[in-house]
Amino acid sequence: MNRRWLDWVIATGVAASLVVAGHPATAPGYALLAASGLVLAARRTAPRTVLVATGVLALGYQATGADVPVIAFLFAVYAAMRAGHRLFTLTSSVLMLATLPLAALLSPRDLTTYEAFDQTRDVLQIAWLIAAAAAGEALRQAERRADEAERTKEETARRRAGEERLHIARELHDSLTHQISVIKLQAEVAVHLARKRGEDVPESLVVIRDAGREAARELRATLEALRDDDKNPPHGIKDVPDLVERARSTGLDAELTIEGRHDDVPAAVERTAYRIVQESLTNIARHAAAATAHVHIDYRPDAVVIKVDDDGKAAPENAEPGVGLLGMRERVTALGGHLQAAPRTEGGFRVRAELPVAQP
Repeated sequence: MNRRWLDWVIATGVAASLVVAGHPATAPGYALLAASGLVLAARRTAPRTVLVATGVLALGYQATGADVPVIAFLFAVYAAMRAGHRLFTLTSSVLMLATLPLAALLSPRDLTTYEAFDQTRDVLQIAWLIAAAAAGEALRQAERRADEAERTKEETARRRAGEERLHIARELHDSLTHQISVIKLQAEVAVHLARKRGEDVPESLVVIRDAGREAARELRATLEALRDDDKNPPHGIKDVPDLVERARSTGLDAELTIEGRHDDVPAAVERTAYRIVQESLTNIARHAAAATAHVHIDYRPDAVVIKVDDDGKAAPENAEPGVGLLGMRERVTALGGHLQAAPRTEGGFRVRAELPVAQP
């Protein structure tokens, strides 16, 4: 808004200067002088149009006999060069130099051809044109370098943020991997000793061992994802059968049904679908005391629908949602999808997520 106001102030000042310098001039000459100044208010938004307009108006008031330097045209040359219209500006300037003597010859004053050329040399000197064009080009280059510096600064900041994020991930990976490795090792030793003695291995101990292995694998996959390592891609729907198989190994009668084609599913949808099934099966094992679970994945043209049902003990509808459920809802919402998690009328619990294939 301030810049627009300043443009009008400059345009009005140029118009006033031209009118004062145009004495003596006819009424049409004064009007053309004023118009050539005022049109400069649009030099930022339409520099080429302003260049043509100031050129035509300059020819007009020269033809009326107003012997005034074409200051407005020089401003327009500067603005057009600053906007990057170099060839257009050069062509317009050459045409202006060629036609100004003709406009002087058409004026009411009785001028010879030599006098007309001599007058127009004072009205529009080549040095003025070069100076105006050079000033516009210099400022354009300076602005371009400033934009490039700002862009480089942003890229550097993003790179540093990525490096810091990777550093944190490595530190977290090393710390958690150590702790989980200890838990996994202790569980594996306990399972091995129990089997060596011929004792029954507690199911909870086997679950701890398998969970430790899975957690260690997840940590490695997460770190590799942050490193953008394509050799270890993140989990997707193709890995859901492994989740169901592990759920069966804990004694849960789990089934998987997949319908439709799964071409061109975004990677974010793949990861979120996997996490929903993983968290749902984990909740069933921890809290539901269910005997059966059914995972259903439906590939539709516009969405992927994931549904996980169980026949266990469902939490009350007004119960405070756990961290796992909140995490699922955040993932689904981030993709523009919908999540429903509530007890079923026939008993048990249902988690249903609809993930749009076309990202918003």
